[in-house]
Amino acid sequence: MADDTRAQVRMTRRFTASAERVFDAWLDPTTAGRWLFATPTGEMVRVKIDARVGGAFCFTDRREGQDIDHIGRYEAVDRPRRLVFTFSVPHFSREATRVIIEITALSDGCELTLVHEGVLPDFKERTVSGWTMILDGLAASL
Repeated sequence: MADDTRAQVRMTRRFTASAERVFDAWLDPTTAGRWLFATPTGEMVRVKIDARVGGAFCFTDRREGQDIDHIGRYEAVDRPRRLVFTFSVPHFSREATRVIIEITALSDGCELTLVHEGVLPDFKERTVSGWTMILDGLAASL
């Protein structure tokens, strides 16, 4: 499928926590395991993060007895401003998409902009829903 048939999801969220704290929450295995790719009905059973350019991550969420891996590779790690990674869930598709996280420091916290590129049009609404749940989880964990 050509790239021009893919959708892009863009979301912006403000946090009262510092840019550094929000950025670090994406890369600390203990913290990230509480909210990143976690589902309300699942159990996060494994979190591996190699937080460097070229490093990989794997989050395994157990859902109804089945392990669902969320995997990717970091393309940019620029603390506390920018994080870019590939993303795929092999259980559903072998194709990888790209996620860009940009964080801007504010006087009363920070603003995070998330752009998810390469989303199949049929999955756009589900992707928006998923990232909304994930960013709610990030807010709660901070």
